[in-house]
Amino acid sequence: MKLITVLRLTAILGLASLAYAQSMQSSESRFPVELGRGFESKFAQVNGTQLHYVRGGSGPALILLHGFPEDWYEFRLVMPRLANRFTVVAVDLRGVGDSAPAESGYDAANLAKDIYQLIRALGLEHVYVFGHDIGGIVAYAFARRYPQSARGVMILDSAVPGLDPWRDILGHPAFWHVRFHQTNLPEKLVSGRQAEYFRYFLSQFSDVDVDHYAHAYRDPDHLRAAFETYRAFPADEKFFAAQRRRLDLPIVVGSGEHDAFAEFLPRIAAAMRAYGCANLKVETVQGAHYVAEEKPEAVEELIERYAGTDAAQPQ
Repeated sequence: MKLITVLRLTAILGLASLAYAQSMQSSESRFPVELGRGFESKFAQVNGTQLHYVRGGSGPALILLHGFPEDWYEFRLVMPRLANRFTVVAVDLRGVGDSAPAESGYDAANLAKDIYQLIRALGLEHVYVFGHDIGGIVAYAFARRYPQSARGVMILDSAVPGLDPWRDILGHPAFWHVRFHQTNLPEKLVSGRQAEYFRYFLSQFSDVDVDHYAHAYRDPDHLRAAFETYRAFPADEKFFAAQRRRLDLPIVVGSGEHDAFAEFLPRIAAAMRAYGCANLKVETVQGAHYVAEEKPEAVEELIERYAGTDAAQPQ
């Protein structure tokens, strides 16, 4: 009996070891080799959850916040060069990628709190925050909640919920998915079909990249996290509509020249200025919506121009 028990235990442990090895191999394969040496994939416990981030380089701190349907990997092409000048930290937002899903807390103000506590945990100061798409909304919430912790913010391909022209954007055909994501249908229809659904948005991407993003939203909890950020938009509207104090923090708002946000960009900038953003500049960059992957050189140049400690001082 003892021999049988030992054999069974050995078999169980062997299977567990094999599963662990396979999971580690899968995790390693998702860490792109083009980042080179000096980058680390790490975790931090902040704001009641666990965030995953990839860090490398040295110099002034630069925080990179991704959009939907992506994760930190969105910035893989710009991180190596930026790391020559900055301490680069690309974050998986709450519930995305290797960050832990949570039952709640997906409104922009709380996601900004996640980032604030992360930079505190990492000992970073006077950070520059770059946000794309959903990440742009979080970046603006960070600017409103923690302006003393930042030297500047850049927001690309995003609008501010509750500020003009938010209602017109919601009615634009290019943004049909916003209202769809706010219903209770996405999890039922997309679960198990992440790659097919994301391919609709990422039509120009390789299968390897689409598969990576499908894995970032791989199970019902991670998938729900993505849609919860959209369901939090009504709360975001109220939060941002109440933010009217003068904000001297340098802010850059922009879009890809071929992105649907481009036609709204002048109105987005005008509304932000009307709500107190006194040091705001507008930029248009090459490419469409996924500019960091379509035109990484243009995004690198834009970040380098504004995120340096001298460039980001109030004017």
